[in-house]
Amino acid sequence: MSEDTPQHLSDSAISDRMARIEERLARLEARLVAEPSAPATPETTVAPLAETVDDSGSTPVPAAEEFEFEVGQNWFAVAGILALALGAAFMLSLPFASLPRGVPSLGGLAVGAGLFLLARRWQNSFVLVASYLRGAGMALLFFATLRLFFFGAFPGLSTGSLIGRAILGLAVAGNLAIAWRRQSPWLAGIALVLGHAAAIAVGSAGVILFTLIVLPALTVAAARQTGWLRLVLLAIPLASATYLIWAIGNPFLGGAYHFVAAPAIAPAFLLVAVALFATGALLRPDRATEDPVTVISALLNCACGYGLFLIHTTASFGPIFAGAHAVASLVFLGLAVLFWRREQSRISTFFYAMTGYAALSAAIMKATAMPEVFVWLSLQSVGVVATAVWFRSRFIVVGNFLIYVAIVLGYMVVAQQESGVSLGFGLVALGSARILNWQRDRLELKTELMRNAYLLSAFIVFPYALYHLVPGRYVGLAWVGLASVYYLLNLIVRNQKYRWMGHTTLLLTLIYQVVVGISRFEPIYRVLSFLALGTVLLIVSLSFTRWRSRQRGEPPAGK
Repeated sequence: MSEDTPQHLSDSAISDRMARIEERLARLEARLVAEPSAPATPETTVAPLAETVDDSGSTPVPAAEEFEFEVGQNWFAVAGILALALGAAFMLSLPFASLPRGVPSLGGLAVGAGLFLLARRWQNSFVLVASYLRGAGMALLFFATLRLFFFGAFPGLSTGSLIGRAILGLAVAGNLAIAWRRQSPWLAGIALVLGHAAAIAVGSAGVILFTLIVLPALTVAAARQTGWLRLVLLAIPLASATYLIWAIGNPFLGGAYHFVAAPAIAPAFLLVAVALFATGALLRPDRATEDPVTVISALLNCACGYGLFLIHTTASFGPIFAGAHAVASLVFLGLAVLFWRREQSRISTFFYAMTGYAALSAAIMKATAMPEVFVWLSLQSVGVVATAVWFRSRFIVVGNFLIYVAIVLGYMVVAQQESGVSLGFGLVALGSARILNWQRDRLELKTELMRNAYLLSAFIVFPYALYHLVPGRYVGLAWVGLASVYYLLNLIVRNQKYRWMGHTTLLLTLIYQVVVGISRFEPIYRVLSFLALGTVLLIVSLSFTRWRSRQRGEPPAGK
């Protein structure tokens, strides 16, 4: 025994201490073995280009073999299960006249139940195949239920009966429950497709309109709870297609192609569906940015929802067209306000706002006669610019300008005689330019492009209007007066652009007098026009001379 060992320790105590030391050493060795080794050099980490690594990370697998595994394992599984499901569906569609009416449906339900049991058995060993089997089972469950109403020599049930609709509803609810229990977005998509198919199979207005509320609400709730935001991208066209098929007479049930005209409240359900889908985007967890799914859903919601609303109300609801589109305008503009107030949205706000403005334009065009309709549309343009300032949306400003140009061109083509409406167009352009200049910082407009575009429109519209409103011999005098107004505006708002508009108008007047006035006007009107034009040009010249003298510090001319 060494000198370091206390004399009072017994042999058993020493043995216990040595055992503990050995145990510590063993744990340290095990930890060192478990830790990763030093990083390998680049030469040892680069894998061959034609090879990849399998799931275990041990055996390199050639890329060609990996693609072959993808084809053999996944693609063939999808194709095989799809072929089996289609074969079973075609078998169920046979008449089976010698069998009792419910037997084919029971057979289909048995096959579907077998697929569910097989999927349950393989859910751990063949996860992908099991998921596909559940989807096929859901489709067969629905098709076997549908077999009770169609395809047989004599239908067992009628879709118009209460019990028939209840059975179809239970099949749809069962599929939705399966998708929710498995927490599978792709199964949820199948359930949505089958749910809308059930509504088309029934075909009544009540069931269709009920579906337009229930299934969008369930889709939004599922997306909110599970994050399946892409499910909305499927639900929007599904709901729109279901409404369209019903609205054109449901040709799948043998109906003739025609737009239904009852009930009159039917288009309002499209607006309810639009509001529900928009609510799903408003309630998404991450509202810091507008992801592509949110943007595409807003575009689809506006295009499909309002597009169908416009088509159906135009075809079947003429007497209430103006009021219906006024309500639609309030709905879409309200959604634009919600998107802006809740998340400062730019793109979704633009889509909903422009759709609301389009609905308001449709209401104005229906409620107002020609040519007064162009006055109201141009006044609406000013309102659009004002709301664009609030939304801080350059997109709305650009879109509104294009609409304004279309309105002006449409008036020039349609109007048979000028009645002064064009003067209103010019005032609208000047007012819009002033609003944009006043709120340029709020809109974050980095260039003068849009303001210059509105001023250019006013510069073109005013001479056009005066040319048609004033007798030809007074056109030159009217244009000289217009140039004087531009110079007065320059003195009021201190904006160089109005001076240039005055200069250009005077130049245009001079060209008009030389080309037209000399040859066509009577002597007295020719003299008056040239005297007025020369006087204004001289006054402008003297004004610039005195202004330049002040800038140089020289004594004013004439003193």
